[in-house]
Amino acid sequence: MYGMILGKNPELGRAEFYSFARRFGLRVKPIEEGKNWIVFESKPSIERHFRWLGGSLKLVRIVGEGEEAIKDLEYAKLFTVSLYGKDDWKLWRKLGSTVKKEFKKKGPAKFFKPAKVYSMPAELILKGFPETKDVVFLFRDDGSFLVGETVKVTDPFELKKLDVERPVQRPILSIPPRLARIMVNLTEVRKGLFLDPFCGIGTVLQEFVLQGLPAYGSDRDPERVREARRNIEWLRREFRLKNSARIEVCDARKLKRCFRERFDAIVTEPYLGKPLKRNPGRGEAIKLANELDRLYFSVFESFSDVLKRNGRVVFVFPAYRLRDGSIYRKDRKWLRKLGFEVLSRHLDYEERHRLVRDIHVIRKRS
Repeated sequence: MYGMILGKNPELGRAEFYSFARRFGLRVKPIEEGKNWIVFESKPSIERHFRWLGGSLKLVRIVGEGEEAIKDLEYAKLFTVSLYGKDDWKLWRKLGSTVKKEFKKKGPAKFFKPAKVYSMPAELILKGFPETKDVVFLFRDDGSFLVGETVKVTDPFELKKLDVERPVQRPILSIPPRLARIMVNLTEVRKGLFLDPFCGIGTVLQEFVLQGLPAYGSDRDPERVREARRNIEWLRREFRLKNSARIEVCDARKLKRCFRERFDAIVTEPYLGKPLKRNPGRGEAIKLANELDRLYFSVFESFSDVLKRNGRVVFVFPAYRLRDGSIYRKDRKWLRKLGFEVLSRHLDYEERHRLVRDIHVIRKRS
């Protein structure tokens, strides 16, 4: 039995996890869920595939329930304690002392206690203290808990490298590598041809290439295409990859002029409009969305020309945080008229954002 610790957007991470399991053919049986964790049954092969998750932080092997389960943990000379579902300093220290007492029956043991941290960050596990065992407690609402030990963590250093060490960077205009990974998993497509028709500097293309997927990209701006090609060449050198990406200068509304291929999946964040200087009112948000839909309608007509039957599209539409704090999300009924079915929608944003990503998972109907 395993536990998955979700990232800063648990709802999106939860959706990605189940899509990821279907994508890689992992037989996952959910057991129970907390606010930021999932407990499930799965074969050990999930440990091998874990690195391709973008919205999760840790994979935990569950050993049992309650304090009695602590005796079933594997011994470690140096360990820390991570609590999920509780922020209680006294409880954190108490559980750590209990683990230490149990470990000392087998040898010397030291309880590593990072300041003001209730859950061990992946950065410390990977770099600062790689020999440290991370003992995990998952708390339910009634105060009971499961006990486990971390077996895999997301590599934040790799994700940072993909973002800030590539030769061309445009922080405001490009999506984070972590989100690109999430969006690829949301397709649930493991094999086939993948396209990003608004590739920009190539963040989504990087993820295609890293995963060994046949990668295609395009952008109407020749400068963006040159920058994407530079970033992909850097990626191939840094990660010693043999595969690459075919990237063309092409208007996303005219894809069949540029590609003869039929794609299994399209993953993209298009132009989302000009940066907002303030939070809009509802009427203004509706107007902004309608204006952009003129572009998006033509884009999805173009997708129909190059997407296989039952092909998947993961597409970021704009939503807006209004002046009253609510979020306006448009229901685009025209997608069905064009032969597309919306399978799910997921928001991704931070409190300070005026423009909100409304991620749609869409299927081209057969």
